[in-house]
Amino acid sequence: MSATISPAIRKQMSSVSVAMKVAVIGSGISGAVCASTLARNGVSVTIFDSGRGPGGRMSQRREIGEDGKELMFDHGAPFFSVSNSDAMALVHDWESRGIVSEWKQVFGSFDFASNKFLGIQQEGDAKKYVGVPGMNSISKALCHESGVKSIFGTGIAKLEWLEEEVPWLLKDSQGENVGRFDGVVASDKNIVSPRFTQVTGRPPPLDLKLVPELATKLQHIPVLPCFSLMLAFKEPLSSIPVKGLSFKNSEILSWAHCDSTKPGRSTDSERWILHSTPDYANSVIAKTGLQKLSNETLNQISEEMFKEFQCSGLVSSLPFFMKAHRWGSAFPAKSVAVEERCLWDRSRNLAICGDFCVSPNVEGAILSGLAAASKLLQTSSCL
Repeated sequence: MSATISPAIRKQMSSVSVAMKVAVIGSGISGAVCASTLARNGVSVTIFDSGRGPGGRMSQRREIGEDGKELMFDHGAPFFSVSNSDAMALVHDWESRGIVSEWKQVFGSFDFASNKFLGIQQEGDAKKYVGVPGMNSISKALCHESGVKSIFGTGIAKLEWLEEEVPWLLKDSQGENVGRFDGVVASDKNIVSPRFTQVTGRPPPLDLKLVPELATKLQHIPVLPCFSLMLAFKEPLSSIPVKGLSFKNSEILSWAHCDSTKPGRSTDSERWILHSTPDYANSVIAKTGLQKLSNETLNQISEEMFKEFQCSGLVSSLPFFMKAHRWGSAFPAKSVAVEERCLWDRSRNLAICGDFCVSPNVEGAILSGLAAASKLLQTSSCL
């Protein structure tokens, strides 16, 4: 006699048999939001990231001062604002979980030509949110949710399409197989870009011939590079009346903020972060290329950026810690999928998401991650 299987059990078995396995490449906010959304809807998700931890440009940098004490810096995105209702719903959820808080400080703009502040932004302006205790706290929490497996220190060097039931085979930089997947989400615009070759010396992970239409949109996205300078002072910079300021009429600096005034941060020292102008960063890259910079070059950049900060007349003391970091493709200069919010190839179950799709900011990255997840979930429901 054959065993009788109840409709409920049969439905469960059917659900298990068709559960999608999706690889998400990159653990920045776009990839992390996508992975979390997929996992909450029953998809098996594995995140791969070449870095030591999650965050992308919302990473937090850990440094050690000469006294041996730990220094933490949000050396990428300083904060974010949201206006879209879908993004706002996520932010409210993150606030309730204690991984996001509003940064309630006064901001302004400083003009180097006149050496004066042009204006001070009051609290009536758009709310500024930060991750707590670091900007990477959001991605870190999302990457460790139930149903999400995160593998760090593993860059994906090759995505192979096989005409089989589970079509995607991913390989790392050593040529080792790291898994087979039904679908792939790439949150890195360099996955099919010549820029990947310029940085690594290897061909892009995704063969252009597989996705010619997407490749055309992704190959030549103009980017605006940026250097960030991390500074730590023993005493507060009391002559600066704001905690975040944009700069006008400076060839070197575009932004500065006091990182230690954010919620949940250590106040053992006063830590500031400066951002360079894209023109300054481009001038350096034109001389050095995109390969890893020497300590000598980074020290020179640090000195030039800090000297410009001093020229504002706002800084009266020297930092006890100073270190520069290069963001080679910090900000996309154009958006490639404003309406769709992500790039999607239905025949390959491949989504590409990131701020380069919607708008060059954290909210754009969030919305693109949500859109990519939606595409994969529509596919999953059809299985």
